[in-house]
Amino acid sequence: MNEIGGYDIEDLEAGMSATFAKTITETDILFFAAASGDNNAVHINEEFARTTPFKGRIAHGMLTAGVISATLAGHLPGPGTVYLGQNLRFKAPVRPGDTVHATVAVKELQPEKSRVVMSTVCTVGGKVVIDGEAVVMATSRARRLAERVASAELSAIMSQSSEAS
Repeated sequence: MNEIGGYDIEDLEAGMSATFAKTITETDILFFAAASGDNNAVHINEEFARTTPFKGRIAHGMLTAGVISATLAGHLPGPGTVYLGQNLRFKAPVRPGDTVHATVAVKELQPEKSRVVMSTVCTVGGKVVIDGEAVVMATSRARRLAERVASAELSAIMSQSSEAS
């Protein structure tokens, strides 16, 4: 693990997984609509939403997908992770009050670039509501060590140069 509690690329193995759960609240939906500008009536107007195939309001898909981001950044690989890409397939609606369980799992490691391909799945009550795949950049012990060595070497060169002047 790194000093901020995340897994370094050197610590990861295919098959490792983590899950995080969040209940999507009315406030989450309204704040997401305000923050994103996505004021689609299916999310914020119950009367209209009842006329849709969903028969009621649903959470924004990207709000639900945010639980994946929280799992990657907070659990696996954890703090220090940089999101590089994500594909998502929305399978079922999420409603206010639903608890979303996001599970991420290491599928493939690309150590030369500190990249990790992760499977990503969100469920509500055991039913898949989103599935997909993410690519993230994990922290690296080897890279931190190389940067420290390079910095020390540069300091030594600068010190020698100023002594020679």
